[in-house]
Amino acid sequence: MKKLIIASNNAHKVDEIKAILSEFPVDVVSLKEAGINIDVEEDGTTFMENAYKKAYEIFKIAEDSMVLSDDSGLMVEALGGEPGVFSARFAGEHGNDKKNNEKLLSQLEGKKFEERKAKFVSAIVLIMDNDRIIKVQGEIEGYIRENEIGKGGFGYDPLFWVPEYNKTFGELSSEEKNKISHRARALEKLKNELRKFMQ
Repeated sequence: MKKLIIASNNAHKVDEIKAILSEFPVDVVSLKEAGINIDVEEDGTTFMENAYKKAYEIFKIAEDSMVLSDDSGLMVEALGGEPGVFSARFAGEHGNDKKNNEKLLSQLEGKKFEERKAKFVSAIVLIMDNDRIIKVQGEIEGYIRENEIGKGGFGYDPLFWVPEYNKTFGELSSEEKNKISHRARALEKLKNELRKFMQ
């Protein structure tokens, strides 16, 4: 079975991707499970640039494995698309969800609900081999609440409210989120592309 390395050690992300790609005959593993310890500098100006850079750097050292990388984040209309590619380190410290959420709320203070429009974006790159590279992007639109609601998910999930569910990502079950999230939408496109290669 061909190995597919996810260019991440984020357990939430790895589980989400494993579940969505479960129909394919590939052994999906995290960087840690693959024994790879690499820190790729995400200095691209778009999610797609960062996703490709991460995938390519790992592909160069991952012998005979496919590599999947995702770069995702939140874009808030009233903030000119911020935090964007800086979503994970918006408040300065990488991966500090609490501080990132606090900074986002403070920057949106006083804004009316309709001015709090936002979208989550996920760019995914799958390098199958030197000649076959798949690039896809998924998005979901919503609004930023004035306070955190729900204990599920991670990052900005408790603030991101989805109109059709009348819930934040933090209130959705992982099954619900895996159906509609930006990453799920990007992975759905990826699955369609993968099926063409696997036929």
